[in-house]
Amino acid sequence: MSLAAALEPLSQLVHRGGASGVTGSCHQLLYGDHRSLLIDCGLFQGEDAEQDEFKQLTVDFDVAGIDALVVTYVHIDHVGRLPYLLAAGFTGPIFCSQPSAKLLPLVIEDALKIGFTRDARLIDRFLQQVEQQLVPISFGTWHTLRSSADCHVKIKLKRAGHILGSSYVEVALRDPLNKRRQRVVFSGDLGAANSPLLPAPKAPATADVLVLESTYGNRLHEGRVDRAAKLKRAIEQALHNQGTVIVPAFSIGRTQELLYELEGIIHRAGDRSLWHSLEIIVDSPLAARFTQVYRDLKPFWDDEARARVRAGRHPLQFATLYTVDSHEAHEQTVRYLADSGRPAVVIAASGMCTGGRVVNYLKAMLGDARHQVLFVGYQGAGTPGRDIQRYGPQGGWVMLDGERYDIKAGVTTISGYSAHADQAGLLGFVKQMRHWPRSIHLVHGDAEARRALKVALESLAAKHGKALKVTLPVNQPE
Repeated sequence: MSLAAALEPLSQLVHRGGASGVTGSCHQLLYGDHRSLLIDCGLFQGEDAEQDEFKQLTVDFDVAGIDALVVTYVHIDHVGRLPYLLAAGFTGPIFCSQPSAKLLPLVIEDALKIGFTRDARLIDRFLQQVEQQLVPISFGTWHTLRSSADCHVKIKLKRAGHILGSSYVEVALRDPLNKRRQRVVFSGDLGAANSPLLPAPKAPATADVLVLESTYGNRLHEGRVDRAAKLKRAIEQALHNQGTVIVPAFSIGRTQELLYELEGIIHRAGDRSLWHSLEIIVDSPLAARFTQVYRDLKPFWDDEARARVRAGRHPLQFATLYTVDSHEAHEQTVRYLADSGRPAVVIAASGMCTGGRVVNYLKAMLGDARHQVLFVGYQGAGTPGRDIQRYGPQGGWVMLDGERYDIKAGVTTISGYSAHADQAGLLGFVKQMRHWPRSIHLVHGDAEARRALKVALESLAAKHGKALKVTLPVNQPE
């Protein structure tokens, strides 16, 4: 082997999104003779989005050499640019976990209706194309992506514990000629410890390069007992005030976890409590469809959740749970709850209040002190959710659909319900590896979170005598 060949890296990373901010996940791994693998193709949101909306939707890098797309999970900031990737000419396989394969068409259909077209024929044609390219694979099994004279590439998905079907990706590269190997791991979004419904992620044995999310790289979550108590108190406060608890939540993942936790509170409270008659309203047809898929995928639940089912309980389908389907029924529900003072819990998308049905509840109820807004997930910079979270406790205001709304409703945040690993969880993911990575790229976090996690990782490496280079990459969209 020549010295030049020995020194030349087997792969190169280019971040097409998700490096300079939290959203827009898209990472390209280049290898061999102008070939590559794409990990995610997500939409930019909040401050990450371009002022020119069309520009931030486009895929302006060459797709000709992309062997495959791997979807870590199906939130819109990880798959929202898929229609534009296919429009740019990508015809290769789309690998994902088996649960993600069930959920992805629902997400893409909704994304198309909101941002692309409502033409049913066009949507159906596109979904058929996605179905043709979709390749569901089992967790923990290697799949050969490329086998050529200059490069051999395999991928494996492992459970990430973030939402149902979420994965992290191991990529094994081998140079047959020079007998060199490299292992690159993409964390996707890692789940928090003790999350409802899903088992916690287990770290891989080894990695040479790790692309690690850092959404909560500067924070620690509350424990599960504490967060359940806080959830219960926030709802009981609204009950006392004869008001509604508005919970902005993503249709997939967070909604189902909340239903699971609420069923547990209702079960422990007993038949004679106010909780037993409290209406839990899911106002999102998409969330209702996702919840049904979650029910159908019980084999992928964790041991605790399956034990509840064996005990005769229904964690995602209980007596006081109601869903709102039509837009007319949605408008009636908003008016009824705003005017009547009947206590209720409403879970509605979007999770960062950037659109969707939750905005109508906020418009109707933010100005009334009886009500509560309860945040249980990350609120990206530049989103209405972040503004309500930040300024609501000070009696501030927020802009919704171009209009100013004063905030008199209570505002509570429970960080412990985040589906993201906190700093301790992210450090633990690295620490659990038998062979630590030599290089870590921190992505999917704001500047403060990435810097804090970088310092923490370097301190951890020094403590354990490890040589570790931690970088803060930037997006390279073109």
